[in-house]
Amino acid sequence: MMKGKVSLVACALLFMVLTVFLSGCLEQVSVNEKPVVRIDYPGDGATVSGIVIVRGKAFDPDGNDSLLTVEVKVDNGVWKEAYGDGNWSFEIDTSLYDDGRHEVFARAFDNVSYSEKVELTIFVDNSDKYKDVHRWAVFVVTANRPDVKVKLGNGGLTLAEDMASYFINNFGYPAGHVTILFDDGWVRADNGEGERVVTLQERSECLPGVSYGAATVDTVTGVLEKVVETANLYDDSEVFIWLFNHGVGDPENKITGGKILEHSEILVWDGVLSDYELGDILGPLRAKLCLIVDACYSGGFANKAVFNFPTLFNSGLPESGRIVITGASKFTTGYASTVTGPLFTQLWFNGIKTGQADGFRKGVFERGRVTHLRFFKDGKVSVEEAFYFARYMLTTKEFRDYRGMQPQMNDKYPGSPPLRNKGEMFLGT
Repeated sequence: MMKGKVSLVACALLFMVLTVFLSGCLEQVSVNEKPVVRIDYPGDGATVSGIVIVRGKAFDPDGNDSLLTVEVKVDNGVWKEAYGDGNWSFEIDTSLYDDGRHEVFARAFDNVSYSEKVELTIFVDNSDKYKDVHRWAVFVVTANRPDVKVKLGNGGLTLAEDMASYFINNFGYPAGHVTILFDDGWVRADNGEGERVVTLQERSECLPGVSYGAATVDTVTGVLEKVVETANLYDDSEVFIWLFNHGVGDPENKITGGKILEHSEILVWDGVLSDYELGDILGPLRAKLCLIVDACYSGGFANKAVFNFPTLFNSGLPESGRIVITGASKFTTGYASTVTGPLFTQLWFNGIKTGQADGFRKGVFERGRVTHLRFFKDGKVSVEEAFYFARYMLTTKEFRDYRGMQPQMNDKYPGSPPLRNKGEMFLGT
C-alpha cells in the first residue's frame, strides 16, 4: 500500500516538473508578434500642398516598451525615421515631388520584426494660383523645447497666425506663399508645458491655404532657401521673415550676456541658428526684405550691439534693400507672454494694424518720438515707423519696466532724403 502511495506522489512530482519544463520551453520558442501601425492624417486620397505633416499611431502587442521606431517613405524612396513612436508624425515637403498621385507608406519595428506596411494615397497640387503676386512670408517659432526649462508657451503661434492673417487680408500676401513653422509641428497641452495634443494642420484655428511645419533646422533652412530661389525670379519680390525663439546668452551676466566676442544665436527645435548662418541662407536674396528676430541677445542679427552701436561681427544680413530688426540688443534680454507672444513684436504689429505708428520718427538715440505735424503723416504705416512706435511705447509708463530690451534696427532700404524719407518700406506695395 505504501509503495502505491509513493508511486502516486512520484508521478505527481514528475508531472509538475515536466509541466514547468515544457512551459519554459514554450515560452522560449514563443513567436514574436509583429507591431501594428496606422496612418490617421491626412485622409486617404487627400489633396495636399506645401508641407504636410503625416500623423499616425503604432503599438506592439508584446508591449510598447519594445516598439523602437516608425519609418515612412514616399513612393519608391528610402525609408526614413518618423518623429515619435507610439504617437508619431512625419513631415513631407511636397514641393520636392511632381504634382499628381503619390503613395505614402509607414511601418513599425520592434527590434525583431517589422509590421505590415500601411499605405496612403495623396495627390500633390503645388500649382501656384497666385504666381503673379510676388510676396512671401515665413514665421518661425520655437517656444517649448523639452530641454529648455523656461517654456514660451503657444502665444508665439497665436501672434504668428494673427500677423499672417493680417498680411493676407491687408497686404495682399497669397495664403499659399505664407509658411508658419512651430516647435516640432505639434501643439502641446497646458500652453506648451504638457503632452502633444494635435498637429498644427489639424487644428480648427489653422489658416486655410497656409503651409504649416516644424521649426527644425532642416525645415527652416529648406523653406527659406526655397523662398530665396523663387523670389529671385522676379524684380518686384517682397519677403517678410519673423523669428521668435529663445536667444542664446548668459542671463547671469547682466551687462553683456556674455556676447561681446560671440555671434548672436537663437534656438530652433533641434539645434541652434546663428546670425551668420542665417546670413549665409539669405545672402543670395535680391528681393526687398523685412527680417525681424525677436529673441534675447539677438542684436547681432542686425549687426548692432547696444544703443545702435555696431557689433564686432558681420552677420551678412543687413544689405541694400533690406531692413533687419531685433527685439532686443545683443547684450540684453527680451520679454514675451506665453499667451500673447513677444512684447516688441506685439507693439510693432499693433502700431501697423491700428495706424497709431503713422508719423513716428527716430528721436534721440532711436528711442522713437511722436510727431503732430501732418506733414509726416500719410495715412499708412511703414516698417520703420512701426519700429519707432514700439521703441516709444517702451518709454511709456505702461511698458517702462521693459525699456531695457533696447530693440535694434539696421535700415538699408534705399533712399533717405534729409526731410521726408522717401525710402521707407511699406509692406504689400
